Amino acid sequence: MTTQMLQCGRYHFSLGDNAKPLVMGILNVTPDSFSDGGHFQSLDLALSRAEQMIAEGVDIIDIGGESTRPGSQPLPLEEELRRVMPVIYALRDCGKPLSIDTYKPEVMREAIAAGADMINDINGFRANTALSVVKESDCALCIMHMQEDPLTMQMQPKYESVTDEVISFLHERINAAESEGIARERLCIDPGFGFGKSLEHNLALLKDTQRIADELGLPVLAGLSRKSMIGVITGRPVEQRLAGTLAANLAAIAHGAKILRVHDVAATVDAVKVWRAIHDFN
Repeated sequence: MTTQMLQCGRYHFSLGDNAKPLVMGILNVTPDSFSDGGHFQSLDLALSRAEQMIAEGVDIIDIGGESTRPGSQPLPLEEELRRVMPVIYALRDCGKPLSIDTYKPEVMREAIAAGADMINDINGFRANTALSVVKESDCALCIMHMQEDPLTMQMQPKYESVTDEVISFLHERINAAESEGIARERLCIDPGFGFGKSLEHNLALLKDTQRIADELGLPVLAGLSRKSMIGVITGRPVEQRLAGTLAANLAAIAHGAKILRVHDVAATVDAVKVWRAIHDFN
């Protein structure tokens, strides 16, 4: 049975069958993210964007200081801390849970001390000390699947069975977390759309979202916003992928996703409201 609640630091979310899917708003404080790099680099601009997302109905704010777009180079630790820590300190009492998008244990440690409520790790908490850093906290952990690394992941992704292999990886990482004493109520999972996947792999995972949730017993986060799969299907450049993203996100929640990680908060909140009204009508 899938866990019905997510403990997210200072916050708790109900994620049962009748619960509202959560909207996680992306706040990139980077110069080079694929979609909004450079838009919110200064602290004032980042805080203004966060305030806008809160007004639009965001449930979780996901702060990222390092671009993990395909082909990106690793960012030095000191630079990532310089980018994200002032934002976390400034927003920790904003009334919404703060997620930090990082794979570096040192950033995780500092973010938790500063008040972060969730750690969103594209590397699945595989770094040597990642799980030991987070285990004593009460923050949520989003465990993501990625084949290879951002520099090489989209060169030639290959799977015998993408869903089976993603489930196997996530199962191993869930077991690793639980072996550290981390409660299942703190965990959610991300199939890693676009992280070492072709269009066909992404579509297969999207259709199998409910199976992933059922077999692993944890809520699924879907990160589809403006991604290349939307561009391949629609032929649209990144700044024109809102309609395609909304369609993909509604498909994701129809197939069992409980959290949507998005750039366009207001449009997603509206789309989810309409979907829920139709879904819940009887």
